[in-house]
Amino acid sequence: MKTSLTSCKEVRIPRICVVLSHALIGATVSASMAVCMSEDARADDWGCQVILCLSNPGGPEQYGECVPPMERLWRALRHGDPFPTCDFGTGGSRGTSVSNTFASGGYCREDLLYWGGPEQSELLCRADGAINVEIDNQLYTRVWWDVGGRGPSITEFYGPGSTQVPYDPTQSAALFLKLIEQEESGFGGGH
Repeated sequence: MKTSLTSCKEVRIPRICVVLSHALIGATVSASMAVCMSEDARADDWGCQVILCLSNPGGPEQYGECVPPMERLWRALRHGDPFPTCDFGTGGSRGTSVSNTFASGGYCREDLLYWGGPEQSELLCRADGAINVEIDNQLYTRVWWDVGGRGPSITEFYGPGSTQVPYDPTQSAALFLKLIEQEESGFGGGH
């Protein structure tokens, strides 16, 4: 039986709600608290739990309460299942959205790109995908998942207080190739 939430305690991830409530400021707080406090959110609403965990600047599995919903998400994504949804209730998402993009040589972090495939001639990504979390229509976190093959995730935090500058993962391949070219011409000039 589903019950309405009246506090984060009923979601069974109280520490993440507390951390997010303190870490997020201004309108960002209202967006994260809308997830925690929505009367329409359900205690078993996996999608809302996932959004809370993915929004954590310390990483989606920093807190034990987030491990089960995130492990379930990783399994679902590996099997090609759709990303879970969250009913934000009558207040709506208020500019909060989450999207998963599968990684490739054309969508990756520059430091996760490598040469692979036949004859090491194909540009590949060491992550399976990236989940972009937007709050107030601004990139808040990007989580690269299954980095290095069924391994850990990498969280990039862009919210209030962050000094990290957002980048476009579709441009990483061009930057990677430019760096390789510069390294090769630097080595070639010295011999």
